[in-house]
Amino acid sequence: MTEGPLAFHRISEPLQQLIEQQGYREGALVLAGLHTTTALIVNEWEERLLEDIKHWLNQLAPADLTWKHNDLHLRPNIPEDEPRNAHAHLQALLLGNHLTVSVQDAQLVLGRYQDVILVELDGPQRRQVGVSFLGV
Repeated sequence: MTEGPLAFHRISEPLQQLIEQQGYREGALVLAGLHTTTALIVNEWEERLLEDIKHWLNQLAPADLTWKHNDLHLRPNIPEDEPRNAHAHLQALLLGNHLTVSVQDAQLVLGRYQDVILVELDGPQRRQVGVSFLGV
């Protein structure tokens, strides 16, 4: 379960555990965000940088603008609990929802300051990441 409307979740460690549990040695871990209002990024896990990313996303696609997607009364066949979340869809487009991370010697190949991060853009919600492995 994610926290907050815009939140970051460090997922490098659970991915590394998956590699070890499955016995993966060499190849690539292919990750796909399974939601249109989440993103996957590789970046530094540093509190002030994460705040800067939030600010940047909210500047480029603010929740308080008038977005056509949020005109729920004009959209056919939507659930009663449909959120007004156009900004979250647009923010997800800015970041992307697929990643490929190399695996060497059963270890994720990440730089000194890199982490794999799931970005929640319309939370809190239960989220999933699809994972495939190419290699041995």
